[in-house]
Parts: sequence; C-alpha cells; structure tokens
Amino acid sequence: MSAPLTDAESLHARLQRVGRPLALGVDTEFLRERTYFAQLCLLQLSTADDAFCVDTLALQALQPVAALTADASVCKVLHAARQDLEVLTPVTGPLRNVFDTQIAAALLGFPAQVGYGDLVSQLLNVQLHKAHTRTDWSQRPLSPEQLEYALDDVRYLLPLRELLSERLQRRQRWQWFVEESRQFEVLDGFSVDPERAWLRLRGLAALDEPRRRLAQALGAWRERRAIDSNRPRGWLLPDPALRDIVLRVPRTAKDLAAIGELPEGIRNNSGAQLLQLVAAAEVPEPPAPLPQRRRPDPDRQDAVARMQDVVRGCARELELVPEILATRGELEQIVAGSRELGPLLGWRRAVVGEQLLAAL
Repeated sequence: MSAPLTDAESLHARLQRVGRPLALGVDTEFLRERTYFAQLCLLQLSTADDAFCVDTLALQALQPVAALTADASVCKVLHAARQDLEVLTPVTGPLRNVFDTQIAAALLGFPAQVGYGDLVSQLLNVQLHKAHTRTDWSQRPLSPEQLEYALDDVRYLLPLRELLSERLQRRQRWQWFVEESRQFEVLDGFSVDPERAWLRLRGLAALDEPRRRLAQALGAWRERRAIDSNRPRGWLLPDPALRDIVLRVPRTAKDLAAIGELPEGIRNNSGAQLLQLVAAAEVPEPPAPLPQRRRPDPDRQDAVARMQDVVRGCARELELVPEILATRGELEQIVAGSRELGPLLGWRRAVVGEQLLAAL
C-alpha cells in the first residue's frame, strides 16, 4: 500500500498513469463537527487495477482531479453519493456522470439506505473491517490501518457497479436508474438558500403567517451567519431555541432570557439582533393562539390506507422496499391534492402512480 499523495507532482504523475478510465471509484473522508462547510481530509480514488489516496490537507489544489471528475466519458462511482458530492463539488467542481451504488441497489430490492459494507458483503462476499469508522481524519500521520480502511471504501465500487448494472439491465430497470440519477445534474442542489433554511425545521410549516415570517427571518439570519463564519448553524442558534422564539415571540431582553433553550452566550452576543428580527416580523400583540393539532380526517386516513395497500402490493410484485415507490408522507400529500410528487412522476407513475390515483 502506497502512502497518500501529498504534492502536485506526485498527483499529476499518478493521474497520468490512470489516464481516462471507463470508471473511477470516488470516496471522501471529511469532518464537519466544528464548521459549516465540511473539511475535506482525504480523497480516495480507484480504477479497475489501482486504488490510492490523496491527502487533501497537504494538497488542497485539485485541478488535475477536477479535469477527471468533470469528464462525462468517465463514470464516477460512489456509494450514497450526496454527502461526498456536497464535500467535493466546491473543491473540484461538479462531477459528471455519477453512478450511485446505493440507488442502484435500492432499485433491485435492497433497503433504501443499504450500507456500502452490507452491499460488499452480500454481492461480493467480502467482509470489511469497521474499526476506524470514528477516525478523526484531520489527524496526521494516518496509520497504515486507517489508510487501508479508507482504500477499502473505493476498492469495491467498480465491481459493485458492474454487478448492479448487469442486474438492472437484466430486470429492465436501467431506465429507472437513469431517471433517479438525474438528481446529480442539478449543480446547485447541495447549497442551502438562506431564505428557505427554516423549512428544514420540523413543526413550523403549519404556523400562522406572522410566525412563518419570523421563522423565515430567524432561519435566514442564522444560515448567513453560519456561512460567513464557517460555524455550525446550531452553534449560532440551536434549533430548539429558534423554535421557542417563533412560538413564544419574546419582545424584551427579559422575555428572551426566559427561553430556556437559548444559551447565555448567544443571548448576550446576539440577543439584540434576535429581538430586532422579532420586531421586524410584526407578529401581533398578543400573538395568535398556537395552532391546535387537528384530528385526522377519517376519509383522508381511509384513502391513505388504501393507497398504502396499493404500494405494498406493487412492492411485493416488483420485489422492492415499499418506500422506494412512495412514502406515507407522499401519500398524504397526494390525498391533500398534490400531484407533482415522485410516485406520480417518471417510472413510478407507470408502476404505481396510476393505481394510486385510482384508489383515491
């Protein structure tokens, strides 16, 4: 096993030997506990007969790699690609022609979130070690055991792609996979719009309009500060505190001090700004009563139950996990009138969508 590449000359020489392979396995090791943006610590690459690591802390300029990842003639093979792409895209630019082994496996009946190690075990009969799953990849030097663990994460990607591709073709599901993979063509899909950041919070979508304005303002303020300072958003304003401010609408420093989920340091440093955001949202005084949880509509519940039966039946017939076809949340939205949803689009419309509409 060779040491990680740490200088531009070594990286260039290795990529020269790699040339333009038909497929390239890609994986990353990163940290994001103390930052907003993930810190790329190690990049692992593999071809049909080679696997190596790039020390991205020592070598931060990855233009030679970017030329390869941007080449649409080279298939980039990843497992559960979204996180890796989120980390890599700011450094290398967008990866073209992505094959996600997790998505391919899910379309063949594996669990939607099947792990790489489970897939390698079941399809290739290889047991991977898990001893270094909690490694701090920013520490140097990395031990031979850590590097071996990291290389295992890319060694088996190309064999997995070959097996999964063959099975998708044989079961006439390749076009399904092509449709699913289009999500990776959206170049801005890994960034968060500060004005929409509040939508990531659960339990706020059903608020009255003034409180929605406040939630949006607080979410955008927090997101912009997190981006500018490269700090986790929860360090600037924890989710529970943001929720409490929206629900309780504090108007004074004393009111703000009563928000138990708001750390004292944040209250002292940012309390005035938070109160300004509350004032700007123009929530009436007193604020409207909090919305009461509505009892489920029996007719809607019956419709969802019928549709779940349809999904389960189709899933059994296709040998798929039901959530691959439709989630309960999607079914509830369909019953509520939404139509631009996954179960009613693309290949899912043909295999389950029309039956769902008939069951309404």
